[in-house]
Amino acid sequence: MRGNFVGLVSGLFIIGSTMAQADGNLAEDFSESPETRWDYIADTVMGGVSSGQVRFHSEGDVAFARLTGTVSTENNGGFIQFRRKLPVRPDEGVSGVRLVVRGNGEQYFVHLRTRGTVLPWQYYQAEFETSDEWTEVSLPLSNFKASGAMLRSIPVADDITSVGIVAYGRDHDARVDVSEIGFY
Repeated sequence: MRGNFVGLVSGLFIIGSTMAQADGNLAEDFSESPETRWDYIADTVMGGVSSGQVRFHSEGDVAFARLTGTVSTENNGGFIQFRRKLPVRPDEGVSGVRLVVRGNGEQYFVHLRTRGTVLPWQYYQAEFETSDEWTEVSLPLSNFKASGAMLRSIPVADDITSVGIVAYGRDHDARVDVSEIGFY
C-alpha cells in the first residue's frame, strides 16, 4: 500500500510539473502551459526594429517552442529571443546546456544570465546550428562567451538564473524550434 501511495504522489508531481528537476538540472519539454514560463523579448526594448514571436506547438507527441521573426540590425538592434527565469539554479556540477532543436538552417544562440549579469546587455552566449531535422545539441559551459569584459570568462553553473534562445547579430529571417532544453 505504501509503495502505491509513493508511486501515486510521484506520478502526480511529474504530471503537475513540466520541469523535471533531476539533480537540480532544468529539463523543459514545453508541455502544459509553457507560455506561463517563457517570455518573448526583442530589441524594440532598446529602440531596435526586429520583430517576431514565440508560439508553442505540438506535432504528435512532441511539444515545442517556435521562435519566428525578422532580425534587423537597423537602429542599433539585432535580436529576438524567448527566455525563462529559472525557478532553481542548476547544480554546481553541471557542465553544459543540452537542447533538441530544428530550424531553417540558420545559426542561433543560447544566452545564459547569471547572478553576475546585472545589466540588461550582459549575458553569456554559445552558438548552435539548425537543420530541418530534430537534432540534439550539447553546449559545454566552456563554449559560452561573456558579452563584456566585466564578466568572468565562463559562467558558473550554480550562478545561472535564466536561459534564452536567441536569433541575433545579423539581418535574417528566424525560425527555430526547441523541443527540449536542460543542463547536463
